[in-house]
Amino acid sequence: MGEQLHFLKMNGLGNEFIVIDARKTKPQLGPEAVRALSDGTSGPGCDQFITLEQSALGADVFMRIHNADGGEVEACGNATRCVGRLIMAELGSDKASIETVAGILIAHRCEQVDMVTVDMGVPKFGWQDIPLSEPFEDTRAIELQIGPIDAPILHTPSAVNIGNPHAIFWVQDDVETYGLEVNGPLLENHMIFPERANISLAQVHNRSELPLKVWERGVGLTQACGTAACAAGVAAYRNKLTDRKVLVHLPGGDIVIEWREADDHILMSGGTELEYAGMIDLEDLSWRKVPLSCDAAAGAES
Repeated sequence: MGEQLHFLKMNGLGNEFIVIDARKTKPQLGPEAVRALSDGTSGPGCDQFITLEQSALGADVFMRIHNADGGEVEACGNATRCVGRLIMAELGSDKASIETVAGILIAHRCEQVDMVTVDMGVPKFGWQDIPLSEPFEDTRAIELQIGPIDAPILHTPSAVNIGNPHAIFWVQDDVETYGLEVNGPLLENHMIFPERANISLAQVHNRSELPLKVWERGVGLTQACGTAACAAGVAAYRNKLTDRKVLVHLPGGDIVIEWREADDHILMSGGTELEYAGMIDLEDLSWRKVPLSCDAAAGAES
């Protein structure tokens, strides 16, 4: 038996995470190990592999994010809410600051036990900030389509950066009818997105709600994506389709997105779940469930 590494399995509306606390020890887990542990057939399985480290900028914690494919990414809204819940419980506070590659985010406790609000900061709309591979004066609708020129299946998405790049296609029919499982990989890797992109389909129901289906960069179809919900909410308002506050319906549940007028910050509120604790054998990457520690249990209940 090799060195043992403790982890927590969490999810935000079905968006699944393995969370490792590496603030005291720094386990050597390369891309191959992340891929193996993220694969539900060989490991606990997750969409994102989260490592908690000491913050160099004075935040309560630094959150390093790897997608299931092993690649490191800048942001993950649902993971930020889950980590915020853990850190607030650890500190006995109603607020936690979380440093990411994309910047410092602030999590706040909601009245409901499992609900957390995160200030996701200010969105970016400039083509070079998203980034796109060619200039677009107006990123509310960029030139991109799938299907025949005269009858495209998907076309003219909105583009926005929420710490990571997003493209949102507006559809008239049910989001399930457009084959995102087929078109998602093509669009994620389209040459117009030099850093790839998260691809969403959004159908606006009214001024205050919209269903959303997401193909997540480096992950695939996902039950929920917090930054995609933020991107859709902001883009919908920019296109005069909804109000600044909108309820986003995802397969895993609902997220409330508010693009605050006072400072253009995005507030994202949604549920979190602490599923179980486990141990990983660093020698062969085998794993097993273990009882929740007192600290983790406090995080689940507080």
